[in-house]
Amino acid sequence: MTTKAEEVSAQSTPSAERDTARDTERRGSLAATEKGRWERLWPVIACGAGLFSDGYLNNVIGPVNTILARIYAKEYSTSRAQANVTSITFVGTVVGMLFFGYTSDHFSRKWSLFTSTIIILIFAALGAGAYGAGGSAGGLLAALVAYRFFLGIGIGGEYPAGSVGCAESTGELKAGTRNRWFILFTNVMIDFGYVVAIIVATIVVVACGENHLRAAWRICLALGVIPPLSLLYLRLKLQEPEAFQRESMTQTKTPWMLVIKFYWYRLLIVSVIWFIYDFSAYSFGIYSPVILGNLLGESAPLWKNLAWNILINFFYMPGCLAGAFTADRLGPKKTLAIGVIAQAIVGFIMAGCYPYLNKPENVAGFVVVYGLFLALGEFGPGDCIGLIASKTCATSVRGQYYGIAAALGKIGAFAGSYALDSLQRSAPTATAKGQYPFWVASSLAVFAGALAIFALPKIGQDTIETEDIRFREYLERNGYDTSKMGLKSVGSEDSVGREEERKAE
Repeated sequence: MTTKAEEVSAQSTPSAERDTARDTERRGSLAATEKGRWERLWPVIACGAGLFSDGYLNNVIGPVNTILARIYAKEYSTSRAQANVTSITFVGTVVGMLFFGYTSDHFSRKWSLFTSTIIILIFAALGAGAYGAGGSAGGLLAALVAYRFFLGIGIGGEYPAGSVGCAESTGELKAGTRNRWFILFTNVMIDFGYVVAIIVATIVVVACGENHLRAAWRICLALGVIPPLSLLYLRLKLQEPEAFQRESMTQTKTPWMLVIKFYWYRLLIVSVIWFIYDFSAYSFGIYSPVILGNLLGESAPLWKNLAWNILINFFYMPGCLAGAFTADRLGPKKTLAIGVIAQAIVGFIMAGCYPYLNKPENVAGFVVVYGLFLALGEFGPGDCIGLIASKTCATSVRGQYYGIAAALGKIGAFAGSYALDSLQRSAPTATAKGQYPFWVASSLAVFAGALAIFALPKIGQDTIETEDIRFREYLERNGYDTSKMGLKSVGSEDSVGREEERKAE
């Protein structure tokens, strides 16, 4: 039997390291597969780049909601339609993460991802063409809410099927570059989708004119069909990642109690950090109206409002791009910790200086400091939490592990939107209303940084392979037959080979 420390953190001993080296040599490194550079890289792109749809379709609903509020002012003022249209996608995304987390582990990475892509295509198109019963505005909004829920299910599949497949495919790339490629085609894609969504909405509103907003919102949603459609062929050509072919439990029973005993602690830590990140990242849009109100006033045309939002959203990009390359140099654990602690410092400064930053004459300073706050969030947890979730567990249960952590992150986003809004409404003064969210978010960021430093394991370039080997050894020590693992018959040979070498020693 193993000790709790071995089961929770899977720390290497000299003997375990020798076993790991022998196993890797026998099985062959993932990077040693006989493939050309493009043959190794395109599965990373095909699996990860679909998260652009997450960024685009989640962020474009902001301007679409603004447009719908202008067209259907009466319906929006007498119902929760606006909140429902915005937030229902989060609910669907949580369902999709959990559902596709299970199917990607128990059936197929490829077909789970392909199915989620089809769902996104269908419901993105239906949302753009939504019509209410009898032509009523209430019916239209109800239909849009329903379509957005199912769209969220498709987007949810991009995480445990797409991001997980992306992480496993990076194991075949050159060591020293694997983290950046994962981040470039996951979080950078989400942030790029955010920026493109606002740019597209601005162009569409200017092109249609504010007298044709009914066409504008439909065009904005319809263009969301293009990203998943562009990846459909690549995803159809995908093969299961090499790591999944070696370690899958699709042909055997999953030992749930052993899995929980081995990974519950890591999953808890990763989930809490992801919850804290999304709590802040998705809810800090509450400051955009403050900034724009100081810049433009209430009578500004819609296109100007959207154009300034481009600048605010653009701050995500330098942060996520810098974090992608830093994660290879320092490792995702250190990069995440540096990002959240630096973000906390900036947040505390903003809270203290808010009475001055919030003045109309200082709005430029507010935009810059607020943008730095957002950029640091992307540099650290934005880039690294998905990377950490994909590399801190074994391939055989990675989809479910990742799906649960990501789902709890989305619940954090949902909770943060309501919590910070309630916090502002309960504030005694206008200054306190602006300060409270920064105090809360910065305090949580310090806590997340401490968790990263003290509770996360070290993550290297070869962690996917070494973690698979450690997990197999743990299962074998606890009497589980690993010979049926994998889509290739490698498990039995590995188990026998290891046992013979140990006896020889």
